[in-house]
Amino acid sequence: MALETEKPTGTLSKQDFERLSQFRHRLRCFLRESDDICRAHGLTPLQYQLLLHLKGFAGRDWASVGELAQRLQAKHHGTVALVGRCEEAGLVERRPSHDDRRRMEVHLLPKGAELVTRIAAAHQPELRHLHREWVLPDYQP
Repeated sequence: MALETEKPTGTLSKQDFERLSQFRHRLRCFLRESDDICRAHGLTPLQYQLLLHLKGFAGRDWASVGELAQRLQAKHHGTVALVGRCEEAGLVERRPSHDDRRRMEVHLLPKGAELVTRIAAAHQPELRHLHREWVLPDYQP
């Protein structure tokens, strides 16, 4: 969906509302399907998102709790609790940073890496559908 120049509030057309409504509907369908996929694999949607952000973190194989909180758009203390639950499940582990011992790095463990890979693969049909419908930039089906 190409972005057009911004219109002043109050000048939106019926087509603008229809397009936004359809986009929100498709986004909600994707999220509902994603939630179902996660639960079928024994994870909560937030656990999957945490694993996904670790696996997909740009430039390295780990992330700090603060970086994960930013990616999840969550509070720091909530992310600490989520990391703790994932750690208890054997999906991730916290390690002190080699550069700064005050900072904790969160690393994927083999079980977490395997689960996030399977769940991400299960998302591909819906992503292909969204690509066909909206032509998402930078997505190669």
